[in-house]
Amino acid sequence: MRSRTLDIQYKTPEQVEKMRAAGLLVASTLELLRKAVAPGVSTADLDALAEEHIRAAGGVPSFKGYYGYPATICTSVNEQVVHAIPSSRQILRPGDLISIDCGAILDGWHGDSAITVPVGEVRPELLRLARVAEDAMWAGIAAAARGAISGRGRLTDISHAVAHEIRKAGRYGIVQGYGGHGIGTEMHQDPDVPNVGRPGKGPRLVPGLVLAIEPMITMGSRYTVELDDGWTVVTRDGSIAAHVEHTVAICPDGVWVLTASDGGRERLGDLVTARAAAVT
Repeated sequence: MRSRTLDIQYKTPEQVEKMRAAGLLVASTLELLRKAVAPGVSTADLDALAEEHIRAAGGVPSFKGYYGYPATICTSVNEQVVHAIPSSRQILRPGDLISIDCGAILDGWHGDSAITVPVGEVRPELLRLARVAEDAMWAGIAAAARGAISGRGRLTDISHAVAHEIRKAGRYGIVQGYGGHGIGTEMHQDPDVPNVGRPGKGPRLVPGLVLAIEPMITMGSRYTVELDDGWTVVTRDGSIAAHVEHTVAICPDGVWVLTASDGGRERLGDLVTARAAAVT
C-alpha cells in the first residue's frame, strides 16, 4: 500500500516568532501549575487555574472543545498515560506522579507542552522515571538540532534518539500509538513524530518545520487501553507512566525550543539557534 502524501506546514521566521509567544504562554502556565501541585489539590483546581491564566493573557486553550474535549489541560495521574480529563473527584495524594499537558493559541498559533510532576514525597524510582522521560525528550531535540545544522537530518533521527536514551536507562515501556506531531495554525499537523524508529527516514529536518516532541514511558509494559470516557489512556498492566513534551522549531543553525522559557539554552547550549538567544 502506498503511504499518503504528507501535508507539512513550513513556517516563516515571523510565524515562528508568533509561535514563540504562544509557547511562552504555555510555559508560564505549566510553571504556575507545577507550583500548584500538592496533596489535597484536585485536578479540576489545576484546570481552572490554567484556563484563567491563559485567557487573562489573551490566549485560548487549545484543548477545550477539541473534538469535544471538555477541559483546558490533560491531567494524567499514575497509570494514566495521556488525555485524562480533570475532575473535582480526583484529589492528588502524596506519592502520586501527575503528567500535565497544556496547549494555548495566541494570535492564531499554537504552543503545546507537557511536564511530569511529583506530588509530595515520591518513590525514587518514580522520580527516575520522570527524569528518563525528560532526558529522552532532550535527546530527541538535540538530534533535531544536529540534523538541522548538518543539513542531513531526517525525522526519525529524533525517534531513534528518544528510544536510545530510554533503553540505555533501563527496562522502561515506550508507549507506541501516541507520540509527537507537527504543530502550527492547528494543534496537530503532519508529520507524526514517533518515539521509536530507525534513523534516517521521513521528511528532512529543514528550517520552518515545527514539531512537538513528546516521549511517553512506563515502569512496565508499553501497551495501553483507552477508557470508556473516550479520552483517558491508561497502561494495560497498571504501571506508572510519565509524559513530557516541548514545541521545537527547526532553524538553519539549530533549534528553538518555543515552550522552554530559555529557548532550550540550558540543556542544549550551542545547539540552540543564535536567533533564539537574541529574542529570548
